[in-house]
Amino acid sequence: MFKTSITEILAEVENINPVEYGRTRNFLDGAVTRLSPYISRGVISPKYVLNSLLKRGYKFYEYERFAQELAWREYFQNVWAAAKDEIDDDLKQPQTDVKNSLMPKALIDAATGIEAIDKGITDLYETGYIHNHLRMYIAATACNIGKSHWRVPAKWMYFHLLDADWASNALSWQWTAGTFSSKKYYANQDNINKFCATNQQRTFLDVDYAEFDELPIPEVLRETENPVLITELPKKEPLEIGSSLPTLVYNFYNLDPFWKPDIQANRILLFEPSHFEKYPVSSKTIDFVLKLAENIGGIKIYSGEFDELISGYNLSEIYFKEHPTNRNYKGTEEPRDWMFPEIRNYYPSFFGYWRKCEKLLKARK
Repeated sequence: MFKTSITEILAEVENINPVEYGRTRNFLDGAVTRLSPYISRGVISPKYVLNSLLKRGYKFYEYERFAQELAWREYFQNVWAAAKDEIDDDLKQPQTDVKNSLMPKALIDAATGIEAIDKGITDLYETGYIHNHLRMYIAATACNIGKSHWRVPAKWMYFHLLDADWASNALSWQWTAGTFSSKKYYANQDNINKFCATNQQRTFLDVDYAEFDELPIPEVLRETENPVLITELPKKEPLEIGSSLPTLVYNFYNLDPFWKPDIQANRILLFEPSHFEKYPVSSKTIDFVLKLAENIGGIKIYSGEFDELISGYNLSEIYFKEHPTNRNYKGTEEPRDWMFPEIRNYYPSFFGYWRKCEKLLKARK
């Protein structure tokens, strides 16, 4: 489903229709871009995608909705950079009415009885992708109907996503569960039918919105489970590298094939076991990362900790890109290709952040 050649990925960027996206993005068959796996893995940046639209002559009113979605991703990254590990817990206020710290087994088994949700989970297992609206429906079902704390089901979804981005994932789940927003998000069966082209009735979600606050946990969601989430990393192999050369360290969030292309350097994709113990991902996701890494000339794979790599190979001139997951790295830290480098503060409200982004976009030609 997802191409891994950089030539094909860049061609997908050129095929974006932001007008159709803005009109249909909430529908499962809408004109979504499916670029999120490449953005999350750092193959391309939101800035690159936005600039491609500007070069093609789109006006602000035509790409506004699309740019806003790119800005959400950058906003979540700014929150992560500022709040650090605090995003792993309830960020603004505690989640209310929590009855368990696991998750409904019916979600893990894709057996809730809600056709769109069950098919979405099945497709997620098969493809590593799920539409954003379905992510919200699943999160609302787990947290606000099944009354699970958001953390375990959020990690379960992250585990299976090719576009696994802990900031976007965790903070979206928190937004749904009401720990990073002013209220919980609910969707009833009519809403799901509208956007998912289903026609179900008499499900546990076939209620008026006024009933949600008092809705008991449906029987199908009562059994809970802790999903097994273990990452299988590539086997650790000895590397043939030049200790006198500079070393560029790539990782799960940086697979940029255009990073420092003109210098001779060791290019090493680092898989730190400690990172994947904290943020586990599936074998499907790891395989996807390895295929994307083939776009980087001369890339070598190392499974081990950063300090092991540096000391084991006597490396001295180290370069890496800034990211909240590599605060343990040492060397020369370089900035990511931010869409709005001028706006790097933590804004409690996305729309406070977006107003500043919008002003900058309108000023661009």
